[in-house]
Amino acid sequence: MDLKERTREIRRLTMQCIASIGVGHVGGCMSIAEALSVLYSKHMRIDPSYPKKEGRDRFVLSKGHAGPALYATLASFGYFDKEMLNTLNRLGTKLPSHCNCQLTPGVDMTAGSLGQGISCAVGLALGSKLAKDDARVYVIVGDGEQQEGQVWEAAMFASAKNLDNLTVLVDNNKMQIDGLTKDVCNVESIADKWSAFGFDVQQVNGHDEDAIDAALTKAKTVVGKPTCIVLDTIKGHGVSIFEAMGPDCHSCNVSAEQLEIALKELEG
Repeated sequence: MDLKERTREIRRLTMQCIASIGVGHVGGCMSIAEALSVLYSKHMRIDPSYPKKEGRDRFVLSKGHAGPALYATLASFGYFDKEMLNTLNRLGTKLPSHCNCQLTPGVDMTAGSLGQGISCAVGLALGSKLAKDDARVYVIVGDGEQQEGQVWEAAMFASAKNLDNLTVLVDNNKMQIDGLTKDVCNVESIADKWSAFGFDVQQVNGHDEDAIDAALTKAKTVVGKPTCIVLDTIKGHGVSIFEAMGPDCHSCNVSAEQLEIALKELEG
């Protein structure tokens, strides 16, 4: 399966997952599909048959409300049967709304309140340095999440400890639950902020698999400092009806009719 088809499959599975319960965080799930596709296809040392393997690369979804996108990715790569996606957020499920590493095969860190995930990722990166296992740690944070002070405490610590095995990807879709990020509490320039905190920074089109691939490849060559890749993305990307909703697709209902439209648009 090539990268673009993998991305389309992740989006299709994400929509089916959310539609199975009829409501969910569509916007922020759809905006990170390319990043997940490239990470799991080309850059992470993983073994779906051995999810807890020591020395593996690790992924942390700090913007935990995008859990269905990660579940879709894990299902696509064979961590569990795709049919399990239809149990999202139901009683007894292994797929809660926000990721839980105690429940879901392939989830490396439980998602807490916004801002907490990146601190966990920094801890994992430091642990790998101490263990000398050469593992890399990847974390996706939201642009609205940059409004959390804990994000910058974690960034400061990562830089101070020279965690060059850490790569932060910022989903810069410019929207959050209450509206446009610039209107709620402007976080731009995101790239300048991360650079000021001692990160090697790149900014790319977050819907261009080749650009993301090149950025992640470069990140592996950076020595002595962590990397931040700012992904310029579109909330709800890939399905026109959700893109048109803007901030309203942050969390929204998904009907059977909308799912049908989405799957048709995502056929490729």
